[in-house]
Amino acid sequence: MKTCKEMALIWNISVRAVTSLCKSGRIPGAVKNGKSWEIPDEATKPVDGRISSGEYCKKGMTTDRKPLPIGISDYVRAQSDYYYVDKTMLIKEFLDQKPLVSLFTRPRRFGKTLNMDMLRVYFEMTDEDTSKYFEDKNIWKCGKDYRLHQGKYPVIFLTFKDVKFDSWQATVEKIKSLLQEEYGRHQELLSSLKISDYEKEYFNKVLSATENEVELSFSLEKLSKMLASHYDKAPIIIIDEYDTPIQEGYSKDFYDEIIGFMRNFFSGAFKDNKNLSYGFLTGILRIAQESIFSGLNNLTVNSVMDEAYDRYFGFTNEEVSEMLDYYGATEKESELQEWYDGYLFGNEEIYNPWSVINYISKGCVPQAYWVNTGKNEILEDVLKVAYEDITEKLYSLIRGGKVLARIDQNVVYRSLTEDPTNIYSLLLVAGYLKTTIKELQADGSYLCQVSIPNKEIASVYKSEILAHLMKIGAVSRTTADKIAESLFLNDYVKLEKAISEYMDKTISFYDTASESFYHGMILGLISMMDNQYKIKSNRESGKGRFDIGLIPRDDKYPGMIMELKWKKNLDDDELTLLADEALCQIHSMEYDSEMKSEGVKKILKFGIAFSGKSVCVKTN
Repeated sequence: MKTCKEMALIWNISVRAVTSLCKSGRIPGAVKNGKSWEIPDEATKPVDGRISSGEYCKKGMTTDRKPLPIGISDYVRAQSDYYYVDKTMLIKEFLDQKPLVSLFTRPRRFGKTLNMDMLRVYFEMTDEDTSKYFEDKNIWKCGKDYRLHQGKYPVIFLTFKDVKFDSWQATVEKIKSLLQEEYGRHQELLSSLKISDYEKEYFNKVLSATENEVELSFSLEKLSKMLASHYDKAPIIIIDEYDTPIQEGYSKDFYDEIIGFMRNFFSGAFKDNKNLSYGFLTGILRIAQESIFSGLNNLTVNSVMDEAYDRYFGFTNEEVSEMLDYYGATEKESELQEWYDGYLFGNEEIYNPWSVINYISKGCVPQAYWVNTGKNEILEDVLKVAYEDITEKLYSLIRGGKVLARIDQNVVYRSLTEDPTNIYSLLLVAGYLKTTIKELQADGSYLCQVSIPNKEIASVYKSEILAHLMKIGAVSRTTADKIAESLFLNDYVKLEKAISEYMDKTISFYDTASESFYHGMILGLISMMDNQYKIKSNRESGKGRFDIGLIPRDDKYPGMIMELKWKKNLDDDELTLLADEALCQIHSMEYDSEMKSEGVKKILKFGIAFSGKSVCVKTN
């Protein structure tokens, strides 16, 4: 008998893929011994529907397989018509703890809206028997104590995910329309004998969207009171993506207006509101420093750093393995993991759910699916305030490095201008970084080692940083093209000129930069060549590690190796000697060994020396 690990090596697939095959009964004779599987020595690799090449064939998805829920945030529809990853145990965990008001902070497109709609359907009392949507789910197996809560509460539900406008007035009108729609869901209150005439008058104002801003700010408080009076049961209030209009206010210059409104809006709904059974909010950030939740001592925050609810937003390893098995794509697990895994929420390793379902549904083609669902404004804001040390660390992250950073979960958008080191906190909660090591500090912050989670996020760093350099005039598209062309043509004079042009247009901190900064700078400038080359940094080859290698994806391109050197205050002759030294190092250390072994016939070698704003390039 063999272990899953041994079979994984023999069959050239991941251990998790073999385990999934065992669980699904695809390997005859496989038996579970304790926590491990034992597989017969003579077992053969299953071939029914498995992927044996880089091409994923959609026709392999037979008609009995449900489609994946791309863009579906309606729980009833998602669980009945699509492949649904069961997250209903979130309900059990909540009912075990019973926090009065819960805030869940997670990156965009990690299932927040779908989970909040699931809570609404579970708890809301309606004329329809909604228990049928949960009878085959995990929560229903937990017993009557949990089932007793199903369909027993009036619910107020708002999602702010589409409140994205350029002005405060347009934002107010959109919020009015959301309240108008939600009040419209509860028009039974207008005929209730338990609701006073003045309350019905206010209700009609909201229905007709004629209330002023002050009246709008206590609309949640008013509706919760009326629902509690009518049903003799305090409602549950759910606010999804509460901070979306706040981010818009920050970027569109109505930040103070939206903060002032939200402070009153949430205070009436959640602070000392006796007409509240439970409250749920979701967002990317906890905007505590702006006093939106001022005095709200009943708020429980569940962030990416916390263990509570860590497996309910995004997909776990087990969930992804089961999904790949369902669609007959278990052999794509390693690729999928490389591109979309890597997040750590609490103690749980998490995949980006939006990217996973797009990857599988679009034929297992790895692309940057998640990063294209938004404008990446947060990363743009970070780059605007990044100074030398931060920029250097961002380049280090692109190269696969790790950065030590203090993570403050109370970070707000405008704190970037007050203290640019807050960028790491913002990037972490927004999904652009992951923690590899974290240590809680006495003030409630964390000291963390952070890195880029996966290939998808690495791609957006490259594109956004290059776009930012162009925007500030540090590098033009023409300059970037010149660099790419000079590398292809092995024209070191043109390369030297293009790099010099770039540095001449940048600010003076390059004068005191380090070798690692120049290393990152070159990586950023050649990032546009990612389609033609696999760009490697600090890769072991020959007798040491080269600085930058460009391994061609097609035989028609030459391979390239770059060795970088840097020293302060060099004159032209000294800079030339340093470039010669870098080129000699490529030859003497045989950095081209790996490329040669991979069949790359033509390899260009560049020795590049920097001193302040001066550069010298030597080539073979």
